[in-house]
Amino acid sequence: MYTFKKEERLCNKRLIDKLFHNGSSFLCYPFRVSWLLNTEPQLYPAQILFSVSKKRYKHAVDRNTIKRLMRETYRLNKQQQLYQALQLADKKVLISVGYVGKEIEPYLFLEKKMLKLLNQLSNELAASNLAAS
Repeated sequence: MYTFKKEERLCNKRLIDKLFHNGSSFLCYPFRVSWLLNTEPQLYPAQILFSVSKKRYKHAVDRNTIKRLMRETYRLNKQQQLYQALQLADKKVLISVGYVGKEIEPYLFLEKKMLKLLNQLSNELAASNLAAS
């Protein structure tokens, strides 16, 4: 249940390009989120990509620390916040989460913001469902 497998990571270059060219996005500080409903078959309801700007964080240690914190908060909260809504709607989604914060925030702050982000994302997905219907 609380796993984050390779199949849940967004690695396909074609899908990443599609996400950034056709997807919708919103800001939930310190995260910038891009998302796109995916029509292609995938094992999990969501595939996600985490990124941290090399321009803002020069040291790889800092970038890796932030990505590790982001992945951990996502892994622990994705099931009840995102997957259930996606499975009920029978939708698949591609997500990109970029870190735009100025400094490395503590875990509890990032977890609170990740919960807010996942709620906002499921609300936007629900709104897009209503618009499509």
